[in-house]
Amino acid sequence: MTMKKTDLEKNKALKLANDLKKAAPDRFGKAAAQPALDRRAQRRLDQAQGLVPFACKLNADLVAQLKERAATHPDGMTGLLTDVLQRGERRRKKQKGQGKTLAFLLTERNRFVPSA
Repeated sequence: MTMKKTDLEKNKALKLANDLKKAAPDRFGKAAAQPALDRRAQRRLDQAQGLVPFACKLNADLVAQLKERAATHPDGMTGLLTDVLQRGERRRKKQKGQGKTLAFLLTERNRFVPSA
């Protein structure tokens, strides 16, 4: 499908306007900060660090608490969640002998024997 000359000019104008918006300096000294990476570059950096995107739905109150704590954490939200999950895993390992595990409950309840 070919585009009309007016459509091409309109697209050029939109690209130019978008480029001008991105090139405008940030206010109040934010321009001195590190430049933001585009998504592709950020994804490459994350993959080099072994990070994998993981999405889940959480309660809004919990998300607010996480955002507050992540603001003061040196590694941000990713570092905070890593610390919290590792701490929980250590606690689970300590309590492993004290109660029934999920695998045991599933096998007992459904008579399901996992293949090992």
